[in-house]
Amino acid sequence: MQKLQSQGVHHITLVGAGRQTSIDFWEGVLGTDLDDARAMAEEALAFHIEGLVEDGEAIPEPSSLEGVMADADNRDGVAILVAVKTEAKKAVRVNITLAEDVLSQIDAFAEAHGYTRSGFIAKAAQRIIELEGGRKARSA
Repeated sequence: MQKLQSQGVHHITLVGAGRQTSIDFWEGVLGTDLDDARAMAEEALAFHIEGLVEDGEAIPEPSSLEGVMADADNRDGVAILVAVKTEAKKAVRVNITLAEDVLSQIDAFAEAHGYTRSGFIAKAAQRIIELEGGRKARSA
């Protein structure tokens, strides 16, 4: 299991409806205190990383705390360190050769179904491995 850490900035801005409505909404999104906010951020970060891995995308390096706090919009926020444990495997960049028409079909299908090119190819490869692996197991 890999442990990743990232930085976040906790902001609460009251806009829109009445004050209590805004507070109730943001408590539901960010939690009632920094411990809740951190737990929710860990859950959101884990979900985001799972999506990247599913799509065959690399997990980007986190921004530095100095870089995050250098942004004027973040200076009045509270910086927190967000840790997440994930089963994420490191994505590896590869070069492959495909016929142009096959690549066009992959790209069209992937775009129409919400995949990235890498995510689609990874999912298709996993599916073939499952199907072919099952056939070999049944014929043995």
